[in-house]
Amino acid sequence: MRKDVHAVDDMDTTETVDPEHPAGAPALGLVTIGQAPRADLRPDAEPLLPGVRLVEHGALDAERFDGAAEAATRRLLAPEDGEAPLVSRLRDGRSVLLGHGAIVPRITDAVARAERDGAAATLLLCTGRFPAVRARRPLLFAEPLVQQAVAATVGTDPVGIVCPHPDQAEDVSQRWAELLPGRVQAATADPYGPAERVLDDIAAAARTLVDRGSSWLVLDCIGYTEQMRTAALRAAGRPVLLARAIAVRMAAEVVAASA
Repeated sequence: MRKDVHAVDDMDTTETVDPEHPAGAPALGLVTIGQAPRADLRPDAEPLLPGVRLVEHGALDAERFDGAAEAATRRLLAPEDGEAPLVSRLRDGRSVLLGHGAIVPRITDAVARAERDGAAATLLLCTGRFPAVRARRPLLFAEPLVQQAVAATVGTDPVGIVCPHPDQAEDVSQRWAELLPGRVQAATADPYGPAERVLDDIAAAARTLVDRGSSWLVLDCIGYTEQMRTAALRAAGRPVLLARAIAVRMAAEVVAASA
């Protein structure tokens, strides 16, 4: 039976103050399924969003991941048995495994907070699949933005998908295979793993997929960075599409249309 879930209380503590973009500038809400702010995202997102104020909120901003509370919090948020997990980043850089049932009410609350902070549109920073979420302004889901852009790019070529967690690989392969006419396969590398190892792990996953015949690679998690894309590209010698870059570029277009 699903654990009790709750939407987090109204909070203003995770709004990012940006002195370079005054309050009147167009605003994009960035909602992570983990905790905000996403310090790992800004260096890649900001160059793609000139003149746009970023408003960051997280679905887990009110949750405790320290001391005795951490184990209980992780159990509350965990995926059900047999459910492909969602993976996201905590404020301190660690990762957390999440179930859909636990996280959707919290996402709804985070989107509402972003809209109250003036977001003209909000981007959900996860390439997982979600049901409808209440929103008063445009709410963009990263998964269809990324999948449709990849499908329009790769044609019938075989594609290799890199995802964070081994328990996601089968689900990710199936979802992409429903969309792409060419062969799809997956390998895993954790973008939130130890800093000294993460680039090597991503390079190894990229080489594995190319050795299995992939012509294109997709880093299918918002946690993968431009630096990680470069590591995959150098290791594989094949074009590498980055989920966070695709999603943010599309979100920038929506903000421009709404400003």
